[in-house]
This record gives sequence, C-alpha cells and structure tokens, in this order.
Amino acid sequence: MSNYNTKENIIMEKSKAFALRIIELYNYLCKNKKEYIIAKQILKSGTSIGANVKEAQCAQSKKDFTAKMYIAFKEANETEYWLELLYESDYMNDFEFDSIKNDNEELLKLLTSITKTMKNQ
Repeated sequence: MSNYNTKENIIMEKSKAFALRIIELYNYLCKNKKEYIIAKQILKSGTSIGANVKEAQCAQSKKDFTAKMYIAFKEANETEYWLELLYESDYMNDFEFDSIKNDNEELLKLLTSITKTMKNQ
C-alpha cells in the first residue's frame, strides 16, 4: 500500500508537521500556562494522527489501510475538540487557535477524502 498516491504523501508530511506543532503546544501549555490535563489529551490525540497515518503505510490490505486512516480521522476529530476547549477556556488566543485549527481542518479534509476514496474502490 505504501506511497501509491500523492494524497498519501501529503497526509504523511502534514500529519508529522502537525504532530510537531502539537508537541510545541503541549510544552507551551505545561511551561507557560501550567495546564497539564488537557495538554496531555491533545498531545495524545494530536500525535496519534501521524502515527496512524504512518502505520497505514504498512497495511496488509486496502481494508487495513482504510481502517488506519479512519482512526487517524477520528484522532483529528478528537484533537479539534481539545483545541476548542483550550480556546474557549482562554488557554489560547484567537491567532494561536485559528492557526492550529486550520491545520487540523486540513488534515480532516485530507483524511475524509482518502477514506472515502478507499471505501469507494
């Protein structure tokens, strides 16, 4: 299944870059805001997106690949929830929230496209 289409390469790059942003956010929240609970949750879900995308590259079948990508989609959806909580509880300002939320929405769109394409094949 590995590297069979361009969307797959893009999602790998973007999910890894997003995970690095999430790690930075986690460190910022812990160090500067003394927020540990939600920070840990968003660290888990936000880095899990890329981990599942990477795992999908070694899928044993199209069904397995689609399942891993769908898990990545669910993790991105959960990450959106944690981002909203951080924003609505004033741990993030408008600029910080909009920037990372846009990246997460882009991942959600890519993952939706990939999973729909795979299910229709």
